[in-house]
Amino acid sequence: MSASLLTEIRADLHSRIIPEKAAFFPRFFKSGPGEYGEGDQFLGITVPSVREVSKNYSKKIDRSTLDNLFKSQWHEERLLAALMLVNLFDAAKDPIQQEEWVDYYLDQVSNNRVNNWDLVDLSAHKILGKFLIPRDRSILYKLYYTGQLWSQRVAIMSTYAFIKKDDYKDIYELAELALPHKHDLIHKVSGWMLREMGNRNQDALREFLDIHMKNMPRTMLRYAIEKLDEPIRQYYLINSRS
Repeated sequence: MSASLLTEIRADLHSRIIPEKAAFFPRFFKSGPGEYGEGDQFLGITVPSVREVSKNYSKKIDRSTLDNLFKSQWHEERLLAALMLVNLFDAAKDPIQQEEWVDYYLDQVSNNRVNNWDLVDLSAHKILGKFLIPRDRSILYKLYYTGQLWSQRVAIMSTYAFIKKDDYKDIYELAELALPHKHDLIHKVSGWMLREMGNRNQDALREFLDIHMKNMPRTMLRYAIEKLDEPIRQYYLINSRS
């Protein structure tokens, strides 16, 4: 059953390959030597196409097939697994079953299978973040302190679920932790989440900026202030470190 289902899913997914994308994605997702996605391999399938396949099979996927997709060498197969896991989590109404899917997701993160920014950004807040809305969030800080890039991005991206509920405590604290971080991908996601906070509560964003603007990585600052009115943007750009 699982073998035939896996074959069927892969056939559907692979039928959507665009050769030009297969050539472009390794550069776009930085999979060259020494880059953050080093060694990743791409079929050349767009996210909308992967979403279509996810919708086709999420209701009949089994754990063994999901395991095989997460363990795949192909980026798009792992992305498909992440999107199907989002659907499985959403369909689970029992908190115990939801927790099982969250634990499964964290296993994939710790085993470096949720290992590029698109996989993280399309899953973290929809699984881990959503689950943690009414719960203790210490796991986010454990993920951050692993020092592992994708675990850290999962921690920060998960706060999007809280931000949408006007809960800013964790993005504030995680963004503070990220201030000395060396990697651009952490600067970007931190700035993005701060911007989302500002979209809902500009005072909260400006409080963070007023305290930290001189210590913020330039990329984080630019992402955070992107939606502010131009005079306010210029104020923070001029008064932050160059």
